[in-house]
Order: sequence, then structure tokens, then C-alpha cells
Amino acid sequence: MKTVLITGCSSGFGLATTRTFHDRGWRVVATMRAPREDLLPRSDRLRVLPLDVTDPASIDRAVQAAGPVDVLVNNAGFGAAVPFELTSPTLARELFETNTLGTMLLTQALLPQFRARGAGVIVNVTSSVTLKALPLVALYTASKAAVNAFTESMAVELAPFGIRAHLVLPGRAPATRFGDNARREGLDHQAYVELMQQFLAGMRDPLAPVTHVDDVAEAVWCAATDPDAPRRIPAGEDALALARGG
Repeated sequence: MKTVLITGCSSGFGLATTRTFHDRGWRVVATMRAPREDLLPRSDRLRVLPLDVTDPASIDRAVQAAGPVDVLVNNAGFGAAVPFELTSPTLARELFETNTLGTMLLTQALLPQFRARGAGVIVNVTSSVTLKALPLVALYTASKAAVNAFTESMAVELAPFGIRAHLVLPGRAPATRFGDNARREGLDHQAYVELMQQFLAGMRDPLAPVTHVDDVAEAVWCAATDPDAPRRIPAGEDALALARGG
């Protein structure tokens, strides 16, 4: 029985991905910053562990507790809507520490066992905002684009060891709590109010294509289980349109 370790499982993409792998017979290690046992069914194939990807000690404890892992899904992260001019150094650091460095640190912690085994899969969930320039998300986009870049380079390094690395790029998912959990700064600044209103109007278009959690879960499943899966996998109707240049 194969084991997948998934980060950011308390809601949204991570929760849906946990359910998908568990329903299909995998052993799942679901990690959360603040673990909640009530979100998932009781099962001897499912374990919930605490994990703060910005804390090396927390990463070490989670990796030790998880035991052998076949697939790592780096999904933990948060968004931010803020004009670049008004982005505080604190917020910029927090975005990169969680979205970028946290992904790197956990990946590094699991690579020795993958390399020793001569097998393993890393799936990094980033964002379709890296496919088209959008306003008010410059630092968030940068934190995810950095993951895209290191993942593609890392994939070349790891291929000789039998290790695969993939990217899943979700689109906008209004049914999740991602938007509610996003940080916001400077959106009431007079210079950016009109831009913010235009941006939000586009986001509220009921006819615009969106991404659903199952789109992302299926894309992660494909990356984890199909040796011929593409390096980048857009997830969701809107993400697919952006990948096609739409």
C-alpha cells in the first residue's frame, strides 16, 4: 500500500485531495497547522499530523512520525491581495517563508528516503496566476512562480534517481476558503481603489469559469500515479484556458 503525505489539509484543495487518495485505497498522512480529527473519517489508513512548514523542527517531527512516504503533495500556503507598492516587508517574508521556503524545506526533508529507495513523486501545488499577469497579487505570484522554477530544475536533477516532480496549477476557486483566508493590505488606498474595484468586479462574474476542488484533487492524482503525466498540470476550466493562452 502506497503512502501520500499532503500538507494544508484542513480545507479546500488539501482536504479534497486527502479524500481522493483515501477513497482510492492509499494510506494518507494529512497534515495541518492546527489538526482537526473531525474533518475526515476514522480509518487505519488515515493519520492527521500537526505541521508548520515554516518551522524546521515541526517538519522533522512530521517526517519522523509519517514513516516511509511514496508521494509528497506540497499544498500548504496562503494568498495575499495587496498593491506591490504597499506590500510590507513582513507580509512579503511571510508569503515566501510559507509558500516557497516551506515547500522547499519539506521536500528536502523527504528527498533522502526517495533517493535511497530509487522512487518517489513530488507534487507542488502552485497557481494559475503564474500563467498571466494580474494586478494586486504581485508578491503572491512571485512566491508561487519561484516554486514553479525550482520544481522544474529539481525535476531534472532527480530524474536519474527515479524521482518525479510535477506542478499542479489551480485556477480561482471561490467555493473554497482560500479567498477568505487571504491577507489584504492597502486596498483602500485612494490611488488603487478604482483598480481594486475593477479587479473584484471581474472576480465576481457569475459566468466566468472557475476551478473546483475535485479538479485539483484529480490533477494531483494524475501527477502522483501516471509516470507519463506532464510536468505542469493546469487544474480547473479557467486554469486550462490560461494555459492555452486565453
